[in-house]
Amino acid sequence: MKSTRAIRIITSISIGVVALSALTWLGLGQISGQISRVDVFAGLSNRPEKVNSALNYLVVGSDNRAGLTKEQLKMLRVGGVNVAAGGRSDTMLLVHISKSRDAAYIVSLPRDTLVNVPAHLSQDGKTQIPERPGKLNSAFAFGGAPLLIQTIEAKTQLKIDHYVEVSFAGFVGVVDALGGIQVCSKVNINDPKSHLVMSAGSHLLDGVEALKYVRTRDFDGRGDIGRMERQQQFVSAIIRKATSSGTLLNPLKLASFYQATISTVKMDEGVNKNDLLTLAKQMRNLSSGNVRTMTVPLSDPNGHFPGLGSVVIWDDVLAPDLWSRIKNDTALVDAVTSKKSSASPSASPTTSTIDKFKTHTAAENPCASNK
Repeated sequence: MKSTRAIRIITSISIGVVALSALTWLGLGQISGQISRVDVFAGLSNRPEKVNSALNYLVVGSDNRAGLTKEQLKMLRVGGVNVAAGGRSDTMLLVHISKSRDAAYIVSLPRDTLVNVPAHLSQDGKTQIPERPGKLNSAFAFGGAPLLIQTIEAKTQLKIDHYVEVSFAGFVGVVDALGGIQVCSKVNINDPKSHLVMSAGSHLLDGVEALKYVRTRDFDGRGDIGRMERQQQFVSAIIRKATSSGTLLNPLKLASFYQATISTVKMDEGVNKNDLLTLAKQMRNLSSGNVRTMTVPLSDPNGHFPGLGSVVIWDDVLAPDLWSRIKNDTALVDAVTSKKSSASPSASPTTSTIDKFKTHTAAENPCASNK
């Protein structure tokens, strides 16, 4: 595996899910005015066609450490606020909410995805940079959210409806507000880079330990591949916890959850109070069993491109299929009914499923088998 890059804590996956949970399940009209707004769609042109009322959120995590205490920074060993000023994005998620508001897909977009970054102005605003190959994360670094949205829309042919930007600075508070998150490991973990030491089995992690868990990558030789699998499980665990009755019906926990979440969220200016209230009402029936998490299908997670170095390359068949299904709001898992056997014509047809995108439902709880 390639050497560890400086401070790549992809905690924003779970923060983004918590943010969207707060913005949909918890009566948001009263706090709409507290959310920071960012103008991300102005000036964008030639955008993909919108074919139905399903919603696509782009959730982006910046690397801002503001808000972490000195003790937390010391325990996590991630450096201070000046180490990363929030101008980089280590995590990008596409969150699709069905037009009936009863299902959701959460797709992880690797930061090193090989893309064509559209023409844009230089960071000083004086030079026109032509379209050229680059990594997905560089679009955010060169042109912020607008250029990132433009790049993703061109790559996927999906129209982004709303933008959510979150910092992992509030991650500890969110996890602690939820009473900790339960994770499972089949092996012992002793990672000198993330400083996580954990025995095999089931563990209830507080915010600091959860940060260590989602950043760990150097203990088993699987690098980012293993880390992405653990992060997907963490997404599911935090969705289960955030949407459980123990959280939703606990006023004190809700208040802490609200406060920790709102302090980390920025949204596009197009989301208003009525939009949030309508979405909250429509999504009351969305359970963790109707949420599927996945990574965009890859043909080469360790590719190489001249001048860019290591890149992640999407599968040129499965990835377009995935984006087409999401655009048209169709199922990701196919149901296949087999015909009656000629040897046993009286037998009833059987139905099986094909999950070629390797999705997981948020209801799946690997901890259950470890109890």
